[in-house]
Amino acid sequence: MGIYDQTISSGISQLKERELESGGFAPRPRGPYRPEATCWAILALLDDPGSQPLIQRARSRLGASQLPDGRVCLSPDHPEAYWPTSLAVFAWHRSPEFQKNQALAVQFLLTSSGRHWPRRADSPVAHDTSITGWSWIAGTHAWVEPTGLAMMALRIAGYGDHPRMREGARLLLDRQLPHGGWNYGNTAVFGQELRPMPLSTAIALNALKSETPRETVQVSLAYLHQKVATFKTPRSLGWSLLGLGAWQARPLPARDLIYQCLANQERFGDYDTSSLALMLTTWRLRGGLEDIFAGTPRP
Repeated sequence: MGIYDQTISSGISQLKERELESGGFAPRPRGPYRPEATCWAILALLDDPGSQPLIQRARSRLGASQLPDGRVCLSPDHPEAYWPTSLAVFAWHRSPEFQKNQALAVQFLLTSSGRHWPRRADSPVAHDTSITGWSWIAGTHAWVEPTGLAMMALRIAGYGDHPRMREGARLLLDRQLPHGGWNYGNTAVFGQELRPMPLSTAIALNALKSETPRETVQVSLAYLHQKVATFKTPRSLGWSLLGLGAWQARPLPARDLIYQCLANQERFGDYDTSSLALMLTTWRLRGGLEDIFAGTPRP
């Protein structure tokens, strides 16, 4: 077994050890159940032969935390924080036992949106506030990352041609920075162009796969490709490799970058469950996140 395989095997074991007795996963060892950590763990362990009973228990725990209207919220104390719903669509995908859970979550996404309003001529922000997207939290404005996650979830569930997908793509393209990339969801404030962030950029690129011609996002692909080797944190690196992979632009040293990021745990401590699972998931894929269901081989 090579050093890469040893590192991945160790990461999988590390992740499996975080399963809660009642099913599902916590962000940290001995922590409370969290749906987003559970969703990412499910995705990371999909191809692990010994993890199928664990995955079933995790999906059941996720189903038990779903509210009647279909949302999967961050915690029972915060039902307004419904952004994990998109990840739950991924976690339940292609599981017949949880098909109804997934369908209910999809319907929630189709009928929910961030706040939007006609853009005023004297607005200090440059983006079009009238475009419908998705928000992190109910009753707040739509932003790049939750919109991108919802679009990916709808596409794998078979709603790629839905009008909400077209509106989501319009929002993301409207919020692309002139010099490339995306941030949380604005382009300029009081005439000052904002800086891009790798995580937001990568999620937007994943979401826009097959939704827009390559030339409309080429400046953002160039930004991310130039910067990706400098990213050391798991979420920025993992999502960036997925974002580039969605457009067949994954850099050749991707395995080295992933290995080094995982090895950094020896220096900085163990990653949280979502971050660790994201890196293990990224290791398996050449393309974007949705390729996890396409049988794409490990790079």
